[in-house]
Amino acid sequence: MDPNCKKENINLPNYWNWNGFKICWSVLGEGNKIPIIFLHGFGASRKHWRNNLEYFAERNFASYSLDLIGFGDSDQPGIRQIGRLNNEIWCNQVKDFIAQVIRPKNSGKVILIGNSLGSLVALTCAVALEDQILTVIASPLPDQIQVNKKSMSKKSLFKKFQDFLIKIFFIFFPLEIILYLITKLRIIKLGLNSAYFKKDNIDRELIDLITKPVLRSTSARSLRAMCIGMSLRDKKFQTSYLLRKLSSSKKVPFLLIWGDKDNFIPLFIGKKIAKFHRWVKLKIVSNSGHCIHDEDPSVFNRISYEWIRDLKTF
Repeated sequence: MDPNCKKENINLPNYWNWNGFKICWSVLGEGNKIPIIFLHGFGASRKHWRNNLEYFAERNFASYSLDLIGFGDSDQPGIRQIGRLNNEIWCNQVKDFIAQVIRPKNSGKVILIGNSLGSLVALTCAVALEDQILTVIASPLPDQIQVNKKSMSKKSLFKKFQDFLIKIFFIFFPLEIILYLITKLRIIKLGLNSAYFKKDNIDRELIDLITKPVLRSTSARSLRAMCIGMSLRDKKFQTSYLLRKLSSSKKVPFLLIWGDKDNFIPLFIGKKIAKFHRWVKLKIVSNSGHCIHDEDPSVFNRISYEWIRDLKTF
């Protein structure tokens, strides 16, 4: 383990210029053998992995945590600056992070560990970079799941009109006021109470890491770009399509870790994925919610490490 891997340095910020945007990231054990990138969920940041990086750094993993653009301490561009924000864009960010930040120091296959939105980004990267990804650990995996390949086709004119209405709605929807009310009415704490089954884990550090990015003057414009981007993304960037694409090769071992008390993405979604995609392994954690990695870090770390350790390719 790198001697600089100390608890107090877990969130030490590093900055990387990505296509003109400032991206924040942290690392523990950068000189270690196996690279891992931890990808946070919606509204969170790299700091949400506060109870995970050190565990893996101590076991010879170069543990990177990355603020996806629009979140944490990374830049928060709006429609004018970046267009749309969705898992295609975040996947491109991760791909370039691997190429520009990790590859000069480490040529090994990369492990991707994601929470919620971060899991979707990890899945997107696994499809785009399957020869470079050792495994994906998703806890949990969001998005609608369709078990059949057939989908209702819409007339192109109607689809364009629908997309136009969605874009207009989010452009004029008063997100600035909504975000202000969210911070003033303590709605963030209410949301965390819903996300976490174990309420004692909701401490001041957690509330701050969720709240501070929302208070930035650029947060509303970035959220608007996300709402439009995620609503209008192509079907090939949705979970059902991505899982089918990855199923065709099965090159990337895939582990789902799901809390049985997840109020945001219910467990039946995970069971549905595992039933339809037999190559996906599902681990269920009892009495845990939407953020197992922070709510039950010892359980999450152990399950993840044992999965990685037992891979035939490891």
